[in-house]
Parts: sequence; C-alpha cells; structure tokens
Amino acid sequence: MEMPAADTRVMARTSEIVAALRAVLPADAVIDDPAETRAYECDALTAYRCPPLAAILPRSTAEVAAALKVCHDLGVPVVPRGSGTSLAGGALPTADSVILGVARMNRVIEVDYDDRFIRVEAGRTNLSVTGAVEADGFFYAPDPSSQLACAIAGNVAMNSGGAHCLKYGVTTNNLLGVTLVTMAGEVIEIGGAHMDAGGLDLLGLICGSEGQLGVVTEATLRILPKPEGARPVLIGFTSNEVAGACVADIIKAGVLPVAIEFMDRPCIRATEDFAHAGYPDCEALLIVEVEGAEAEIDEQLGLIRQIAMRHDPVEFREAASEEEARKIWLGRKSAFGAMGQINDYMCLDGTIPVSSLPHVLRRIGEMSREFGLDVGNVFHAGDGNMHPLILYNANTPGDLERCEAFGAEILKLCVEVGGCLTGEHGVGIEKRDLMGVQYAPADLEAQMRVKDVFDPAWLLNPAKVFPLAASAGRRGV
Repeated sequence: MEMPAADTRVMARTSEIVAALRAVLPADAVIDDPAETRAYECDALTAYRCPPLAAILPRSTAEVAAALKVCHDLGVPVVPRGSGTSLAGGALPTADSVILGVARMNRVIEVDYDDRFIRVEAGRTNLSVTGAVEADGFFYAPDPSSQLACAIAGNVAMNSGGAHCLKYGVTTNNLLGVTLVTMAGEVIEIGGAHMDAGGLDLLGLICGSEGQLGVVTEATLRILPKPEGARPVLIGFTSNEVAGACVADIIKAGVLPVAIEFMDRPCIRATEDFAHAGYPDCEALLIVEVEGAEAEIDEQLGLIRQIAMRHDPVEFREAASEEEARKIWLGRKSAFGAMGQINDYMCLDGTIPVSSLPHVLRRIGEMSREFGLDVGNVFHAGDGNMHPLILYNANTPGDLERCEAFGAEILKLCVEVGGCLTGEHGVGIEKRDLMGVQYAPADLEAQMRVKDVFDPAWLLNPAKVFPLAASAGRRGV
C-alpha cells in the first residue's frame, strides 16, 4: 500500500515543532522519544507501520484547538486517533505527521434521561457509554465488536455499527451533535441535544468523514431505555449459501430481529476452541436475537423458527437462560481474536444487498480456491455487512500482496452486486485505491472539494480515503 514520502521540510523542523507544541500543552502531553512514538506506528491494520514525528495527548477541547493551530501554522500534518482499533489503517501516521490521540478525553459531561441523551468526550470507549447509564435502565445502541476498547471518536469517524445495528442503526442514527475542532484551531458546535438541526446536514457530513474535516472532541449521543428482555437463538446449516438464503427470507418476511449474525465453519471451529460457547458442528451458523416482552419474543422466534425450518437446519437452539445467551454472544464477540490464533489475517468490510448473500458467499469460496488463501466469514448478516477474514502468513514473501489482491476482488464483487466498499470500518488506506470502483471521477472531485473547504492545506489525516493520484497536488492549496 503506497504512502507518500515524508516532507523533508517538515522533518527538518522537528525540534521547532515539538517545542511549539510543548509551549501550548502540558509537559506530559507531548511524546517525541522514538522509543515511545513507536507505540503509535500503526492501528489494528498492523500490516502497515510508520512511526510519527511526534504524538500528543491533550485533555480538553481547548488543548486540541491550541495544538491544531500550532500544526496548521507550521504546516504539519495531523492524524487524529481514538483507541487505534481501526481495521482500515484510518489512524496510520506518516513520518512527517503528529498523532493527536484523544484517549485522555474520556469524561461524561452530561446525562439527560428525560430527553434521552448523553454528552461525552470523544475518547470515552463505546462500552463505557452504556456503562454510565445502564444502572438507570438505559443503553447506547451501536456495539462494534471492539466496543470494549474502541473510542467514540473513531466510531464517529468511521460511522461504526455493530451486531445490533440491524434494528437500531449505526453511529449516524444515534449521533445528535459534536464539538469539532478544525485544522486551523476553530471550535465548532454542530447539532446538539435535539432531534435535528436546521440548514445543511453538517452532522451527517462529519459522521463517517474519517478525520478528514476536523477533530471531534465531544459527542452528544442518543440513549435508549433497555428492552424488557432479549433472547438469541443458534441456527446451524449445511452450507453458507443455505444460511444466506435463510437470512434473506427472514428479512423478506418483515421480521425485524435486533441482530442476525453469521459465522462459517472456520470461524465456528476457531471460536469454539477459544471461547467454548457450545456451538454446533455445522458449515454455517446464524445467531438471531429478538427483544421485547416475553409474548413478543415468543411470537417473533416462532416466525423465525418457521422460516428456518424451510431450510432444513442442522440445529435450532433457543437460549434457555441468561448464561446460555451470554455464551452465545461471547463466541461471536470473540471471533476476531479466535481467528488471530490461527494465522495472520486481513479483515474486510464490504456491504451488499441481503438478497445477494448466497451468491457472494459462493463466489468468496471460489475465489479462496483461486488465490490459494483460506477465508473465514463472520459478519452482520441482517444488513449485509460482510467481514471476510482472509488468512495469510506475514512471514511468507508475497502472501500479503496475494491477500490484498484477494481482498480487492471481494470488495469489487460487493460493488458489482449493488453494495459498497465499506459498512463500518471506513476507507482509510485499505480501500483508498478502490474508491474509483464505486465513484466516478466527478464524484470524487465533489468529495475532495468538501475537504478543500474544511482543510484547505490538506493537513488532516493525510493519504487516507482519496486515491493518491486523484488528490495529488492538493496539499498546500
């Protein structure tokens, strides 16, 4: 994955840049020791690494604004970073850039149960948002698999979803407002504690913009009352295609589970060895969860059982207790870590129409044989958000490149069947050079003009999202 060469003019002024940052930030907020900056050399796309010029860890919006103004005035690129869990290289630094991490900004600022919102600093982890309100009977709906570690900052940047997004939507459906700091150090309030704002939909523009337009330091999030109850079921099938067809039939029937998750045999085996969740021995597995009052749950699961039985399942098992439900979800939430015990892997993130699941799963299997690389599938089947895990050996020359080529073909297939390149991981560097598959040159130009407005010098999160050839010459305009 090509990255631009470091700007030697910036590198030559490293001491000046660090001194200027130390002048506006507390002493412990600026990191320039090469041994310590190495901790920021990559995110969860670990195949690519580059230590930054420096890293800064501000504790407030005012400190973020001061630091960004310094970098703007000195022409220094800045890479915003939440918790570093991006699977698309969204927080990968360049050698001439400063990492701006918001991990120390993790306070709860305000909670309002009457109007159902919580305002938090952007470094707060996803799961701890629910943790702040669950004792009072509320929760925050988006739940990425990395929710124990991932920050709200990254969730907003990538418009993250999670297992329960089928019913509750992704981040953009649960985001009410943000505090945004521009590259020039200007603090802007967008949206707020209300359903919608008049004028241009700037909040919709910011959510999913991958740190290209500004640094989000605070977020106002929608919180919801906990449902009366929830119950998952396991449904095992003899093939990926049959499981995909069952998902399509559930959606077509008008049933709206809170989640429909898919795992294939490689993921089932790895997860069972890792988490001992009690999964059945089958080729494909669905986890379907419904929620509501007991009568409502029984009715929905009855319909789902009828639909599943048309596909001759290997097993249909309802969770009979909270402990069984916990183990079912423990397995799914452990899938990425479990697969990592088998081999290195690259996790993709394409989205397709649900009706195309059987065809796409069949083609992925065929391409796996063509490229000679194993692939495990675990994903949010209800909304067609695919997460193929392509296994490779990082120590085998050529394996990474073969893995990338395989991944590119899968993402092209997603677009071909009417889907898109990303559902929740973002573009980052991983899909940057595939943007031309989904967007015409005029579309990309329109998107880049928006960045021109917010970040005229193109200093924020360099080398991400837009193909390098398309954006060449824009830095410093």
